[in-house]
Amino acid sequence: MADSNDRKTLTLKPRSRAPATADDGPRQRSGARAWKVARQRAGEPEPPKRADTAAPRRQDDDRRGRRPSGERQRPPRDERQPERQDHRQRPPRTGFSSSRGEDGRPPRAAMADGAAAPQGRSRGQRHAPRQTETYPAFASCPQGMEAVLATELAGLGFDEVAPGRSGVHFRTDWPGMMRANLHSRLATRILLQVAQAPVANEDELLELARATPWERWFGAEQRLRVDTSAIRSPMQSLQYCTLRAKDGICDRLRDLEGERPSIDTVRPDARVHVFLNEDTATLYLDTSGESLFKRGWRFDKGEAPLRENLAAGMLALSGWPGDAALLDPFCGSGTILIEAAYQALRVPPGIKRPFAFERLRHHDDRLWRQLKEDARSRILPQLTMPLIGSDINAHAITTARANAARAGLTDDAIHFEVCDARDIRPPDGPPGWIVSNPPYGGRMALQQRDAADGAREDTGGFGEEGPDDATVALWQDFSGTLKGHFDGWQAHIITTDRDLPKHLRLAARRRTPLYNGALDCRLFAFDVVGGTYRQRL
Repeated sequence: MADSNDRKTLTLKPRSRAPATADDGPRQRSGARAWKVARQRAGEPEPPKRADTAAPRRQDDDRRGRRPSGERQRPPRDERQPERQDHRQRPPRTGFSSSRGEDGRPPRAAMADGAAAPQGRSRGQRHAPRQTETYPAFASCPQGMEAVLATELAGLGFDEVAPGRSGVHFRTDWPGMMRANLHSRLATRILLQVAQAPVANEDELLELARATPWERWFGAEQRLRVDTSAIRSPMQSLQYCTLRAKDGICDRLRDLEGERPSIDTVRPDARVHVFLNEDTATLYLDTSGESLFKRGWRFDKGEAPLRENLAAGMLALSGWPGDAALLDPFCGSGTILIEAAYQALRVPPGIKRPFAFERLRHHDDRLWRQLKEDARSRILPQLTMPLIGSDINAHAITTARANAARAGLTDDAIHFEVCDARDIRPPDGPPGWIVSNPPYGGRMALQQRDAADGAREDTGGFGEEGPDDATVALWQDFSGTLKGHFDGWQAHIITTDRDLPKHLRLAARRRTPLYNGALDCRLFAFDVVGGTYRQRL
């Protein structure tokens, strides 16, 4: 081939091709160009070109010195303008909001007939904001603290507050739920009731779970955990009830969105609680996540620590006003005193920890930040009364100081010292409160003998053994200290030993049943009055 074109070309040789001569006419072509020329010679019309590729094709052909046949002209701009205007006037895309029903929820048929819901924000935009919607709620707590928890929730401004068994019923909106999690010192969890119906068997429980609009709060993008508890329920297996409730939840989400959530019992994003009684099932959405007594500051706990909300409950039951002196002669890891400092400084107990509602759909992070900023603005700069903790175990005092530091308290907020409980003395000023969780039984005496070895941990003062003679003698000596130096003070001591008033030789003004987990305890309240037995300095 004799071609003077300077452009680089392919040199693949055709299978059968005669040498070119001057009489052969136009040069032979192959490939797409040959197909085009053949159609032109046959008189067949060229297929119309796409409008968006006409200009580049024309520029390429002009550069080669040829104009393509059958070129289609683009319409003038003013003729195309009405079409663009119509496109701009179409309603904007807003996810699923255009298919909502009167109650703000997407109709079931509309969601079931469509494809799987898109990931990300569009899933969360299918439902209207929940700020104005109210829910029946339940704040769980240790048994014995229902009355003081009801008082706390009423003080936070909640309506329809009614104590129940191991918790308090109340009504709240979504922002109120956030406030309850942030500010409650006594609750263990904040649960929102999302469904309730009579059920007679496990299949009816499955149908109740399937009929509940879980897509409002979570979907396949969250990891799920389901827990079941019951009182006098005829169901044979709580584990099977949990399985059926989980199947109902997952089946609904799979039918509506094409996916079902994964199950994670360790670190779930969404938790559902099923409560069964004689004839009714109630489904709750857990908004707290980890138990609320996990404040986020205590890592040195000991074998059986006193939970933070139980410590706060002891302070509430004791009537400590928040501005009087407080002393704990068996402070252990310092839980009672740190809770007292938080209360006196108005530090929200949940300010340092995350919550489950932050991982649910359409979480209002801006509102949540505003609630926390408002709470931080109300924190007081310093304490006005003494908080004193002592323990005979030096290791326990080291642990208490470390916990106070992690809680954000300064070194002078709480005075910790190594001291035998029989040697404590009150601070200067008016009488105050003693609130404590001492060890008891054989451990009371071991605490005194093994203090130098650092053997005592904050075991919470609970166990199965009863007090021995050495322990009874220690209680009598401690009673002498109280009568000799703490006239006018109040003493509030939690223990499983029902004979503690007899050991102290003090009359208990009140005995409040409390439970630390499954342990049946009593919080004894004493009014200390100086007697004839006085210990001299």
